[in-house]
Amino acid sequence: MIIAQISDLHIGTEGSLAYGRYDTALALSRCVEHLMRQRPAPDVVLATGDLVDGGSDEEYQRLRGLLAPLPMPVYFIPGNHDDRDALKTAFTEHAYLGPIGEPARFCVEQYPVRLIALDTTVRGETGGALDVAQIDWLELQLAAAPREPTLIFMHHPPFKTGIATMDEISLDVTSAERFGAAVSRHTQVELITCGHVHRGIQVRWRGTTASVCPSTAFQYGLNLDGPGLKPSPDEPPAYQLHCWNGAELVTHTVAVGSGT
Repeated sequence: MIIAQISDLHIGTEGSLAYGRYDTALALSRCVEHLMRQRPAPDVVLATGDLVDGGSDEEYQRLRGLLAPLPMPVYFIPGNHDDRDALKTAFTEHAYLGPIGEPARFCVEQYPVRLIALDTTVRGETGGALDVAQIDWLELQLAAAPREPTLIFMHHPPFKTGIATMDEISLDVTSAERFGAAVSRHTQVELITCGHVHRGIQVRWRGTTASVCPSTAFQYGLNLDGPGLKPSPDEPPAYQLHCWNGAELVTHTVAVGSGT
């Protein structure tokens, strides 16, 4: 099974540029073309938040058009730039997102790897959180299939990256502790994968591997020396492929340059 992950697409309104220079729609279009040339083709695509930049219906309709060429299923979760209910309204056929007003949490079970989505967004906040209800729900999902390899995906990382500005707006400490305790009780979790940071990052965390997928739009430069964050024009948009071979989950990071 091949699971493609795209993250932090930041699709804006027609003619808009992120930071005045990044055409995020063009970047996503190139990413989609790249994904469609992959062989073997991915079985599914996970889009891990910040799908659009301002949460507007216009942006979600642009997103729909840009992703339309993909022949495989795409599963969304919101990020802090998204409007959860606007996402659900724009993509009503994605019934797995759940009812308006509720977190977009769900479990996909028809593949060799179970896919569990958590919604870390908090309305009006840049950082993320998981309430007790979501963590209890997660525990029930994990307890129901203890021998099935499982991938958990969410927007905000539960671990510290060492990038101070991002760590301040990551998953809150209480949520991370509760989530980590739940994960550590279930050994079938092969990977926790996130977005938000606009960099590829991996860590050994609570008995499993946790990671961040790079952005399909632009990366932030690496700053491990105090606060401050700037886009890095030298690092191209990218996506990840998580490849399950029946025994191990192997992740490849795929850069998408301007010439691809």
